Amino acid sequence: MRLLIVEDEKRLAISLARGLTAEGFAVDVVHDGAEGLHRATDGAYDLVILDIMLPGMNGYRVCAALRAAGHDVPVLMLTAKDGEYDEAEGLDTGADDYLTKPFSYVVLVARVRALLRRRGGTGSPVVTVGALRVDTAARRLHLDGEEIALTAKEFAVLEQLALHAGQVVSKAEILEHVWDFAYDGDPNIVEVYVSTLRRKLGAAAIRTVRGAGYRLEAL
Repeated sequence: MRLLIVEDEKRLAISLARGLTAEGFAVDVVHDGAEGLHRATDGAYDLVILDIMLPGMNGYRVCAALRAAGHDVPVLMLTAKDGEYDEAEGLDTGADDYLTKPFSYVVLVARVRALLRRRGGTGSPVVTVGALRVDTAARRLHLDGEEIALTAKEFAVLEQLALHAGQVVSKAEILEHVWDFAYDGDPNIVEVYVSTLRRKLGAAAIRTVRGAGYRLEAL
């Protein structure tokens, strides 16, 4: 899943980005409202973490502009402000959730995962594909009841396939949602991770659809 953080407190933004990257997300960071709106409008993000007090263009205006343009990407607003009026204003502009600083990182990650599950149309963090049980909240995978150890990136690739089980997911879509905007390496890195997953799950789990991408199938 690919996230955009729009936060002018650079130390906080970098800290959040590092933590969320370690959780298996692809994370991009910008530090002002106008750039955040531009990136959120042009990028294929699964969720935006948006501070309210931003230089140039505040978070309220960024969120309102996104919604006016027809973008339904989930928005989690962050602010140092406190009070019901600020929360109501944030939600009225189209934000999906609201977190007041200082906040617990664990709570932020839980809110992020809840919003992503909601967007995916399921309240359950567990995706079952045949003998595979993919727990997107705990970041754990079980095959026939036995836990399979995966790295953060391996899990992120599998998660993208599991959330679209039975459908073809292109290499470009996996790159877009698993690696961040700054990645300019070899796009064949996706093939490397798919190959590793096949060794751990069995070759039949992930089918290559020539010229189109990959499909996760029930074992």
